[in-house]
Amino acid sequence: MLRTAPARRPATRPLWLMLGPAFVAAIAYVDPGNVAANLTAGARYGYGLLWVLVVANVMAVLVQYLSAKLGVVTGRTMPEVLGERLGRRARLAYWAQAEAVAAATDIAEVIGGAVALYLLFGTPLLVGGLITGAVSLVLLLLQTQGRQRRFEAVIIGFLAIIAAGFLTGTVVSPPDPGQALAGLVPRFEDADAVLLAASMLGATVMPHAIYLHSALARDHHGHVEAGADRRAVLRATRYDVLLALALAGALNISMLLLAASALQGVAGTDTLEGAHAAVGDALGPAVALMFALALLASGLASTSVGAYAGAAIMQGLLKVRIPLLTRRAVTLVPALAVLALGIDPTRALVISQVVLSFGIAFALVPLLRLTGDRSLMGDDVNGAPLRWAARVAVVVVVVLNVSLVVLTVAGL
Repeated sequence: MLRTAPARRPATRPLWLMLGPAFVAAIAYVDPGNVAANLTAGARYGYGLLWVLVVANVMAVLVQYLSAKLGVVTGRTMPEVLGERLGRRARLAYWAQAEAVAAATDIAEVIGGAVALYLLFGTPLLVGGLITGAVSLVLLLLQTQGRQRRFEAVIIGFLAIIAAGFLTGTVVSPPDPGQALAGLVPRFEDADAVLLAASMLGATVMPHAIYLHSALARDHHGHVEAGADRRAVLRATRYDVLLALALAGALNISMLLLAASALQGVAGTDTLEGAHAAVGDALGPAVALMFALALLASGLASTSVGAYAGAAIMQGLLKVRIPLLTRRAVTLVPALAVLALGIDPTRALVISQVVLSFGIAFALVPLLRLTGDRSLMGDDVNGAPLRWAARVAVVVVVVLNVSLVVLTVAGL
């Protein structure tokens, strides 16, 4: 279960001590689902879907700041605020869709960790999934025992490993600048490109990260009263989000650029195992090792952060404190079932990201309404420019998902 942080005096602290929550949330933006979606997009369509990552990352900066602001101003998580405002039936229905999103997230993260262990040590996938789940439980214990700073430090350390692993490939095999610029022009080649775009969007702007960031900000800063303290925290939060999401965006783009420059047209790159082998053939065993280590760090860190988000969702919407082991099992079981049934891991990863894409609007619309409510936010309510930017983000998500359904049903 989540702890509640005590009140603090943030205005007297250096800026760097107020950073951290966004870097933990950023792990959700570089999880194994991102790796699968971005590598598949780059290997199949080259630089053609680069624009999707840029748009998604801009949206991510906006929504993660709004989520963090909600936690700072109210001293509560987004699920807690919703749980107070919804009737019982609406609250349970909302929890059900949020729980489905959390399960889809865990499928991607546990599978990614299992595949990485297989690539590194030949560990059977189901055993690797169990190891990934167990490690996530140990990491989550740091947070529940009140060691928030230590938990953040461990997760940020994983983020550094991920950065080193995925950026190495683009240094060894630099992308074509002209083609990369051309990839910033919005377009879709076919229905599969729309499917991948929805997958990339779901992997970048992740619903569980929207719920999570309010909890991270609340637990890191405590209850912050209006005035100089709150202004200092919100200013630090803006820097935190910009820095963390800039790094996450660069990593996502580097994955696609690596696939576009070194893996395009190579057979077998539609799976993580095939991509790993292709990276080794094209760029050498050292780069392939870095790739596998980055994937492992991504799986271990993201499933821990995902479990943190799941705990915030359950506690806020069900209004009960769930034992940590039970909470971990709820979303871990579906992921282990996928591994046990022998479903193609990479395909499961990509589809899980599409499920996340459909869940974004259910997180974005309430977030926009809550942060635009003056009775809740006071003087920190969203201004007109922020409200309109958030509305545009919601429209982009809905249009992309409707296009996905129409094109898929039409069989184009």
